[in-house]
Amino acid sequence: MAAGTVQENPAHELGGEPGRSELDRLGHLHRALRTPSLVAGLLVVGTILFLVLLAPVISGYSPVQQNLLATFQGPSSAHLLGTDDLGRDVWTRLLYGGRTDIEVGLLAIIGPFTTGSMIGIMAGYFGGWLDAVIGRIVDMVLAFPFYVLIIALVFVVGEGTHGIYIAFLLTDWVVYARITRAATLVARQQDWMQAAVAGGLRNWRVVGRHLLPNVIAQPIVYAMSDVVFVILAIVTLGYLGLGIPPPTADWGSMIQGGQVFLTTHPWLSTVPGIAVVITALGFSLLGDGLADYLRPAP
Repeated sequence: MAAGTVQENPAHELGGEPGRSELDRLGHLHRALRTPSLVAGLLVVGTILFLVLLAPVISGYSPVQQNLLATFQGPSSAHLLGTDDLGRDVWTRLLYGGRTDIEVGLLAIIGPFTTGSMIGIMAGYFGGWLDAVIGRIVDMVLAFPFYVLIIALVFVVGEGTHGIYIAFLLTDWVVYARITRAATLVARQQDWMQAAVAGGLRNWRVVGRHLLPNVIAQPIVYAMSDVVFVILAIVTLGYLGLGIPPPTADWGSMIQGGQVFLTTHPWLSTVPGIAVVITALGFSLLGDGLADYLRPAP
């Protein structure tokens, strides 16, 4: 072979071997598929999201329109889960109620996730008096029972979605702060972190470029489980009349409205209750699956 001639690769002529990035993607996909709880959680949550997002297409009824001539009808081809005391289609209200509760639940954790994660990183990275002050505030908030504190805050700031968002922003951030602070303290002892600090990089660059990407996975995993607690809290508030105001469909208000007729028309309360359980199970499996997937291989 002449000098300077590059030997051709037969595999390259046939399309070549997959690139490194493609191999990495295939490896991640294979590992994800071998995590049963992650797959089960994605299937359950994906199915629920598919149903609630396509509620206007799946159901031809309005979730708020009343029909007093069709009250308390049992499950049939016209009404899959029957009608309630105001003649509203239960299946339709179940779908729209799921859309409302899941949407509010997901949006309600954005503020605590962002705020708590950044506060925890700052406390763990800088330490000193800042860490001590944040630690005392976290301990003070955690000293109160979670649901009692949420109900009290919603009662003070007002009902509806804005009250729910404010209440969770003021209370739920503490858990994210604790998680990211602990992860930051561990990361500070790593060689790559000490090298970044010793290299003279500015604090904001160390935090944003090196620290944040390495500690953010833990609060993300917790957020999947936190959605369950937030949705349960929203349902509880709806049951107590402090959540989503009527006539908007909400699982909590559906359970509360149907309990009066529990002995004669049990599906009015049991159906939304089952929906809450299935949704909580799906997000719990998703959180456990993400934890297993992100856990370093032995």
